[in-house]
Amino acid sequence: MIKPIIQVEENSKTGPRSLVDRTIDDIRIYIKESELGIGDALPSETAISTQFKVSRTVAREALRALAAIGILNVGNGRRARVAEPDADALSIILDHTVYTGQLSIQQTLDLRRTLELRTASLAALRRSDKQARELLDIVEQMLTKLDAPNALMELDIKFHGIIALASGNALYSIIINSFSVITRQTWNIGWNSRATEENRRENILCHERIAKAIMMQDPVRAEAEISDHFDSAINVLLKAGIT
Repeated sequence: MIKPIIQVEENSKTGPRSLVDRTIDDIRIYIKESELGIGDALPSETAISTQFKVSRTVAREALRALAAIGILNVGNGRRARVAEPDADALSIILDHTVYTGQLSIQQTLDLRRTLELRTASLAALRRSDKQARELLDIVEQMLTKLDAPNALMELDIKFHGIIALASGNALYSIIINSFSVITRQTWNIGWNSRATEENRRENILCHERIAKAIMMQDPVRAEAEISDHFDSAINVLLKAGIT
């Protein structure tokens, strides 16, 4: 079977670039210059191939590549639309860098700790009443799930996601939610390292103290409580040999 030849163009700075790469750039520029927003439709695949002087195959691959990194939504028989940013693409990058040894678990936790100190502080200042109640409700649910670690893990991920959302900064929300891929890799190790029920309950009560600080709109206390929470989580994983 003869493999298709990928056309390339020369770039003086980066070397040869495929037509797909060039078309990806052209589509992104088109989105910006046309001031398209979330949900807005792009021209058809045929129109894109005509406008950027490439084949429909190249246009299709460029659209699929942009969909893979969450910039577009592409469905069969439908025109591509501008996607709402989410954490999926960044989660893939985090997972890949940890899996290939380019980044350690402790390095990701160090970064996450830094970000979550800020999100907790902002959440205390900006949270809605609904978000404050949701955090306390999650803590109540967590206390009933001491014998169900997987359910508890999902509640923990949701808890931190709400804090990030309450910060009022969408980028914090995307980044914090992307760390869930690491949480799912390390949760059982951390939970099993907290060998006693008292230790596990204290971990949940730490979440309660964070939630109450945010409820009371006390940014200093919220930051201090989440700092203690991450120091504990990091130490538990270090004792379990996770570096």
